[in-house]
Formats: sequence, C-alpha cells, structure tokens
Amino acid sequence: MIETREAISEKAVLIGVITQHQDEKKSDEYLDELEFLTMTAGGVPVKRFVQKVEKPNPKTFLGTGKLEEVKSYIDAHGIGTAIFDDELSPAQLRNIENFLDCKILDRTNLILDIFASRAQTSSAKTQVELAQYQYLLPRLTRMWTHLDKQKGGIGMRGPGETEIETDRRIIREKIDLLKKKLKTIDKQMAVQRKNRGKMVRVALVGYTNVGKSTLMNVISKSEVFAEDKLFATLDTTVRKVVIKNIPFLLTDTVGFIRKLPTQLVESFKSTLDEVREADLLLHVVDISHPTFEDHIASVNKILDEIDSADKPTIMVFNKIDAYSHETIDEDDIITEKTKAHYTLEDWKKTWMSDLSTESIFISALNKDNLEDFKDLVYEEVKKIHIQRFPYNDFLYYEYKEEE
Repeated sequence: MIETREAISEKAVLIGVITQHQDEKKSDEYLDELEFLTMTAGGVPVKRFVQKVEKPNPKTFLGTGKLEEVKSYIDAHGIGTAIFDDELSPAQLRNIENFLDCKILDRTNLILDIFASRAQTSSAKTQVELAQYQYLLPRLTRMWTHLDKQKGGIGMRGPGETEIETDRRIIREKIDLLKKKLKTIDKQMAVQRKNRGKMVRVALVGYTNVGKSTLMNVISKSEVFAEDKLFATLDTTVRKVVIKNIPFLLTDTVGFIRKLPTQLVESFKSTLDEVREADLLLHVVDISHPTFEDHIASVNKILDEIDSADKPTIMVFNKIDAYSHETIDEDDIITEKTKAHYTLEDWKKTWMSDLSTESIFISALNKDNLEDFKDLVYEEVKKIHIQRFPYNDFLYYEYKEEE
C-alpha cells in the first residue's frame, strides 16, 4: 500500500469557496466536515480561508489576491499544510504548490489517506490502494517539479519526462494487478454471499459517524469496532441475528460522505454489493447533527447511483440522546420558529410523517426505544421471510422459539 503520512499533529489551513452552486451556509458545513476529516487524519486545523467566486479558478482554484493572503498567513505562522475542500486538478495542484511552497492536499486525498490508515483486511487494503493509485496517476508530474528549476543544456534533456513515463508505466501495471486481485476478492465474496443461503439480508447504511456500528453491536451482541470518528469502520461485517423467531443476516457497511471520491465508489464495489444484494436497508441518521437532512440526501444519491434506492427501507433516526434545540419563550411573538427550534415531536410532524417508508427514533448508545426498533425490524423481515420461505418453515422457526 502507498505509505500514508505519519499521524502527527500537522498544523493546517482549510480552504473553501462560495459559488453559485454552494452558498455561504453550505460552504461552512463542508468546511466543518473538512475540519473533522483533518482531525481524524491527525491534523490540527488552525484557520479557514473562504473566497466568493463564480466558479473556482481553473489554474489556481482561488484568485491571486486570496492566494497571497493564504501564503502570508502560512509563512507567518509556520503552517506546513493547506487542505482544499474540493478535488484539485493536476494543474491546480502543481500551480498552488509552487505558489504556497507547502504541502497541498485536497478533500479526495485526505479521505483516501484516512481510508488507508483505517483499512485492516486484505480486501479493504486492496480497495484503498487501487483508489490511491488511480488518484495518483494523473498527478505524477507534480512529483518532478524539482526538475523545472534545473537549467537546460547537455545532459538535461528529458530525464524528468523519462522518469515520469517510467513511473506511469509502473503505476498502470500496479493498477491492473490490483484490479485482477479485486476481481478475485469480489468472486470470493460473491461465493460467500451465495453460501449464506436464502436467509433474509439486512444492511445498515448511512452517513459516516451516525452510529451504525454501535447499533450493530447492540442488535447482534457482537464487538464491531465503533468510534466517534469519520470512517471508523471500513471492512464489511456480517452477523447472524435472531429477533423473536426469525433469523437474518445483518451487514454493517462503510459510511457515506458528501463529495465521496469516485475512485472509492469504484474500488469499494464488493462492499457496495452487500447493499445491492440486501433485502432490507436500515438507513441510520444522526438526528442530532444540524445538517442531517443533507446527509439523508447524500446517502440517497449514492444509493440511487448503485441502483439500491427502491429497496424496502426503515429510517432509523439515531442519537436522540444527543438531540438539542433552541427554545422560544411563549411570550416571544417576534422570533420566527425555524428548524433550529424543532423538538423531536415537531420533526415527526414534518415530511417524516409523510414518508412511505417506516421510521423510528432511537438511541443505540443508551438503548432508548430499542425494543420498538426490534419489533419494527422483525415485522419488516417477517414480510420478506414469508414471501421467501414456505409457510411450514416459518412455523418451524416459531415452534423452535417456543421450545
């Protein structure tokens, strides 16, 4: 695997833009997320820079004046890293690095770095490594910028280009090798899924850090790694669960995120296959997060991309123990009530009441409403189970439970 940066406390500045497609509020939300990503990777965000532009500069992402401002701050405070909230093109990466003279990372690179540090199994490591090389290939020229500073003349014609082409060939060969390895892994995982028989499959999906692994632990009484960090779990975990009289398979999957790198969507095909082949989805949402509605939209977008948006789904609004809202005095007739003032009961009366899918509010951590949650899952799994198995088989499970 490509070596990752040491998890030391690197000081970093975060850089984003406000555009016609991304207003100030959205920009702030993305930078909040970028800050969490940076801390997850071991960095220390010290300042944010935001510029309002019609669209990012194709050469330097930011305008020259804003870049000068960033450079002055970096030089004055000894900052070694600048992290951009969007994926930079190879040209932008090279130009910005030359201008700021420090390490430049973009959102994609940062996410790949976190994935690399979190991958445990051979499958996850292979998937991340493939994504890293696919990201690296078009950006190789920036690794050879030191050659630009050398004078031309005898013996100085084209050695950089030759080395770049050599590296490109090596990386292409490595990508081909990893793709073949992943095909083998995909086949093995497909066989594993086939060998699980006709048992009903339920998959936990949702934004990263919404509590899927905690919920998995509570339901299956297993010890799946759970941590309050982005992408705490990369490897797909499958557990057999029995609620009342019905057994089913429960799968914990990698969390989604806004602006998820396309390289990762492609590489994590075998992980996403667990979602594609599931009979029922448990879409877990962190109700305490101020932008949970955007998180739902992001997850639904990815589910749509992998042809899984129409699957039977239960919306699981988690972390009710952490939910808080602003209060309005009863005598206050001036302040307009907004979503920031909604109680959980208020939320239940909004679009959530019109959902065609089932929904429930729980706290996996405190086990609040967990029995109601299990009852709901049981009823949904039971519907699928009865369709799939002869009625006598269902009675058999019921009989075994009574014994």
